[in-house]
Amino acid sequence: MSIYPWLTLVAIIWLQAVNGTNTTFPAYSSALKSRLGISQLNLNNLAVASDLGKVFGWCSGIALNHLPLWLVLIVGVAIGAFGYGVQFLFLTTKISTVEYWQAFLLCVISGKSICWINTVCYVAAMQKFPNNHGIVISLTTSYSGISAKVYIAMAEVILGKTNPNNKSIYLLQNSLVPLAVAIIVLPVLHDTKSVVGGEKKVGLSIMFFMAGLTGAYAILTTTAPEFITIKQRMPMAILLGMIMSTCLIPLLLKAQFNIMSKNKVTTIHEVTKRTVEEAREEGEMEERRGREYGVWDLVRSLDFWLYFGVYGCGGTLGLVYANNLGQIAQSRGMSEAELVSISSSFGFFGKLGSALLSALASRQKHVVSNTASLAMLMVPMAITFFLLLIPSKIFLLAGTAIIGMSTGAITSLAVSITSELFGFKHFAINHNLLVANIPIGSFLFGYIAARIYDSKGGEVHRVCNGSSCFHQTFLIWGFICAVGTVLSFVLYYRTRRSHKALDS
Repeated sequence: MSIYPWLTLVAIIWLQAVNGTNTTFPAYSSALKSRLGISQLNLNNLAVASDLGKVFGWCSGIALNHLPLWLVLIVGVAIGAFGYGVQFLFLTTKISTVEYWQAFLLCVISGKSICWINTVCYVAAMQKFPNNHGIVISLTTSYSGISAKVYIAMAEVILGKTNPNNKSIYLLQNSLVPLAVAIIVLPVLHDTKSVVGGEKKVGLSIMFFMAGLTGAYAILTTTAPEFITIKQRMPMAILLGMIMSTCLIPLLLKAQFNIMSKNKVTTIHEVTKRTVEEAREEGEMEERRGREYGVWDLVRSLDFWLYFGVYGCGGTLGLVYANNLGQIAQSRGMSEAELVSISSSFGFFGKLGSALLSALASRQKHVVSNTASLAMLMVPMAITFFLLLIPSKIFLLAGTAIIGMSTGAITSLAVSITSELFGFKHFAINHNLLVANIPIGSFLFGYIAARIYDSKGGEVHRVCNGSSCFHQTFLIWGFICAVGTVLSFVLYYRTRRSHKALDS
């Protein structure tokens, strides 16, 4: 048994845990807005700029054709370090002036770095776990859902409770933490061995258990503030320690394998049986791939545009809601970190849940299809936007949790749906075309929120207070999400036959 594929899995988890740098935007957006002296509409455009970086995600794919994996990773984290680093210097007045167009460009550059790191993680997972890469990608990307919670935890460990108004710490972390983690994991990305044999089931089960434990603890520290105040920094330090402790799992797997090898003599029959099982798994994966869609086939497919619309009215709308948490919290007189932590923690569980669904689907034939799961996730999300119309803190906290969980599940499930509906061969291009709707939706849905917010805010301070600031926005977003829900059921109806064919 080689330990390097499992170390690579740990490396991917660490990278994903710090790669959701854009999810911390609500935590410092109000401070950035004040420093630039801009309206909510212009602030929304900066959030769009961050998402706009995803449009250039294809550049990392081209780079991989000419550069090694580790070098592509270094380029990605270096881009982010520059983009966020300059913003940090501006917010701390180390740089006196940054024009609005320059801030916009910096946000585009920062957002682009996320795509480069994601590409490295996806390719590394496919190389090390060729027969289970879908499950591994879903598992590891779930950690990106907890990135905001990780950065908030690090800020609390560094600053404690004494200086909660220092928002520049998030930009400093966005700049330096991914770079530091990338340098640490670089050595394991050189190995080319993949996981073979039965140890992968045991290892992945342990990884899922650790992920669930981490997510449960994150939710506990978010929803039980009286627990957090027991030791100030200690609960947050424990959360970071739980993520870092995943590096011990490969060592445990190696030790277990060595003990079993000494106590068990493998017969030729067992080796043959294991080989047959591996071949059967590969054969089932080939059967599930179905038709391969190229770019031209994709844009002519009605199923793709239905899928595009569902993702835009679901996953993208949830991300826009998350981008506005800073102003939503401010208008209700709440802490930005509180809402962002809830959204991040429950988003993590949403992503992890879809990973478990993918794992179940790979082992059993008669399970709920991914498109059916997508439709079921859209229903509570649409209802929640209407519940947010009730001016209650409890409904706001619960609604943020539901939207965060649904968004996390949808964005993670989309990886499997794209390959399921349109094939593996052109997956990178096809999925990048899908997520291209994120900047489009971010602009359109964010524009709605920004225009309404500015119309209700003051002309001088450009700040709106009260539940009325987002009342109309939640109503409009609810109807948009309802439209996406209808489209999701249409998509399920059109694709259910292919799912039944795979089950038979």
